[in-house]
Amino acid sequence: MSVLQYTEISNISSDKINILGRTGKKRQPLPVFFNGGGVEVVVTGSELWIDLETDSDVNEMWVALEINGAFIARQMLLPGEHSLCLFRSMEKTTPKRVRLYRELQAMNDDPKVKLLFKGFKHDGEFQNVPVYSRKLEFIGDSITSGEGSYGAFDDVDWIPMYMSASANYATMTAKALNADYHLVSQGGWGVFCGWDNDVRHNLPSVYEKVCGLAKGEMNEELGAQEEYDFASWQPDAIIVNLGTNDVTSFNQPEFLNPDDGKTYKMRTNTDGTRNREDELKIVSAIIDFLTMLRKHNPNAQIIWSYGMLGSDLNLVITEGINKYKENAGDEKVSFFQLPNTTMENFGSHMHPGPKSHQNAAKELVDYLRNKLGWFE
Repeated sequence: MSVLQYTEISNISSDKINILGRTGKKRQPLPVFFNGGGVEVVVTGSELWIDLETDSDVNEMWVALEINGAFIARQMLLPGEHSLCLFRSMEKTTPKRVRLYRELQAMNDDPKVKLLFKGFKHDGEFQNVPVYSRKLEFIGDSITSGEGSYGAFDDVDWIPMYMSASANYATMTAKALNADYHLVSQGGWGVFCGWDNDVRHNLPSVYEKVCGLAKGEMNEELGAQEEYDFASWQPDAIIVNLGTNDVTSFNQPEFLNPDDGKTYKMRTNTDGTRNREDELKIVSAIIDFLTMLRKHNPNAQIIWSYGMLGSDLNLVITEGINKYKENAGDEKVSFFQLPNTTMENFGSHMHPGPKSHQNAAKELVDYLRNKLGWFE
């Protein structure tokens, strides 16, 4: 049996580990806040383990493992400390590229949820990791959280098992373009309001924090509520996939906000069309969010990509984009129509399944190649 040595995450030099996803200043243990976040190492040896810690109330953690670019496994982690075997009995001298990442979105409604990477047990040596010159940021809702990417069509439970980064159009797109990527997403949230008219549930309100979605004292101690250092990671392109929940809100009951005691409702007219005043609230939110994105990411192409669960908000989104471009003189912003999910391509919980994510990624990859000149 191999004699294993232990190396903490913080003791691995930056050229020998890729920290995946948005992070703050804390490195030991390493908090992993978002789906797609985790670590990538290249290591020799016959055996590799990782020590980690997780907690949750009702939303248990899920992680996924890839070796040499191939998907190997995903699994549930119940609360507690774990030592996971990532591989064993492999040829000792051959370097293995290992990627372990979070499947579950940041959980705004469960402040106990956490995932901490502590260190590796290994009988080999860490090698230099790939350097990714291309960077993509994806901002979205349940689609970008991969809800429905696992599970059968008839599965309707809202549980972490059905969310993922591994079967997600964002991950597929980044892989195809050999790019590093960040995901910032939350199921049910929009650019102006959530699906249920909750005006607190908009992504712009949390975008400027490391992980503004992660609430509670524990997450604050881990650095989730720190101002994010945008200069530390500048994307070549930002893909925004928001609007599905905003348009859903027009057909939902009013929402009583416990924070201010006011009632909120995106209204429809007597003929069933959307109230124009409320549409303009979304237009304004889009303009404000694009302004925020440009402030923090001065050189990025910004692509508003929408349509995997219908395109009812196309005209409102493009109105917001065009008004922003006219006001700001910013030509590096565009709209891209994602392919809709057909009945045979739905996954669980009436969300896009794996085939829908594949279709979206294929179209988005082609668009980004042309937009960014990434042909090689």
